[in-house]
Amino acid sequence: MEKMRLGIIESIDTAHYLPGHETCGIVHGHTYRVEVVIEGEKNGGMVMDFADLKKIVKDILKDYDHTLLNNILSYPSSENLCENIYSKLSEKLKMLVKVRIWEGEGKWCEFDSTTS
Repeated sequence: MEKMRLGIIESIDTAHYLPGHETCGIVHGHTYRVEVVIEGEKNGGMVMDFADLKKIVKDILKDYDHTLLNNILSYPSSENLCENIYSKLSEKLKMLVKVRIWEGEGKWCEFDSTTS
């Protein structure tokens, strides 16, 4: 049986600062778009119910939403945020393939298990 991928997009609003960074060293905010992709075989016609996937993702993301990311990560760059979210989601979603974080418009970071 062939595997299929499916994904969802959620968002979080956060603040952070990057210690020592010339322009991003002061507290500022972002709306991050978080894309999550899983892969698996269809079971009962679905890889996973979208509602179940969204619940798992929202439960993880609530820890980041409306927070100062520096309280979670010592250097809350998009790369470190993406890796941290991927790590937490991979504990819950054994089929996790990819997490992509969009920092505003036109800037993104991705952790993909197929290339690591």
